[in-house]
Amino acid sequence: MLGALAALAAVVLLVAAGYAVARLVRLAPTARDVLPFLSGASPAEHAVSRYHVRWYPITMVFLAFDMEMVFMYPWTLVVKEVGTTAVVEMFAFLAVLFAGVWYARREGVFRWT
Repeated sequence: MLGALAALAAVVLLVAAGYAVARLVRLAPTARDVLPFLSGASPAEHAVSRYHVRWYPITMVFLAFDMEMVFMYPWTLVVKEVGTTAVVEMFAFLAVLFAGVWYARREGVFRWT
């Protein structure tokens, strides 16, 4: 028990010493250092400004296709063993995904104006 407490105290002291040394050797931050990096351009809005609502449906469509890839990679490994059933199931899965994208297109998710 005493050894564990000594080790804990040593870790706390080392971390505190690291923070102290970092604080001593750092340069004073300037206004340019605290701005977000935009390839040298000045930011047009605040760094924590909200995204426009039109980005959220696009994000959902992206996640749908991301999930498609999560399921398709393992499928490619077992399709030879399972056979035709696996191919039919994958096409059914892709049909459901396509129906979702078709619905999103019909609702105007991909229109930007």
